[in-house]
Amino acid sequence: MGKMNIKGIIFDLDGVICSTDEYHYQAWKSIADDEGIYFDRKINERLRGVSRAESLEIILERAAAVYSPEEKAALMEKKNNIYRELLKNMGPGDVTEEVRSTLRELKERGYGLAIGSSSKNTRFILERTALTDAFDGISDGNMISRSKPDPEVFIKAAGILGLKNEECFVIEDAISGINAANAAGFHSVGIGPAAECDEAEFKISFFSEILDI
Repeated sequence: MGKMNIKGIIFDLDGVICSTDEYHYQAWKSIADDEGIYFDRKINERLRGVSRAESLEIILERAAAVYSPEEKAALMEKKNNIYRELLKNMGPGDVTEEVRSTLRELKERGYGLAIGSSSKNTRFILERTALTDAFDGISDGNMISRSKPDPEVFIKAAGILGLKNEECFVIEDAISGINAANAAGFHSVGIGPAAECDEAEFKISFFSEILDI
């Protein structure tokens, strides 16, 4: 890392630090079923890394009815309430020891660590998993007006760390997040599905491989 003068690492939350994908799917599936809209796991893949509003628009592509802004807002609120209830099932066990030990090692090496997530529930999830103290800064969906592939959430995270974009790695599992990182001059690291995309500057199969880049 030293050759690139990396001083900070910014992590997406869902799919990188922990996985809440199944909770998102169950919540959106509940909404779609109530509205009589077809929704499956393949459609759900399109929701990776995008905002709640954009996710709803993707789901409503198959709707027979036309929804007013007020109705859309109500559906998003209903989805979030279902999702937050499901999140109450989360606990420290939802974060692997590999993730926890890697974060500790990175801190010991002197790197600034931040979360850069579009989720408005980021702090709640970190509290549930006992990870709040693992990070020096949190940039989340409550602080941004544009979601990925816009890099706003990462730029704010770098600002919280007091670092330049080029001094930070961004660890992402979504291609939209990799594109966001690249667009703003961050060094992008793909894990999970994002490790399959050509756009990722670095690719890792396991979280602990961050230590070897």
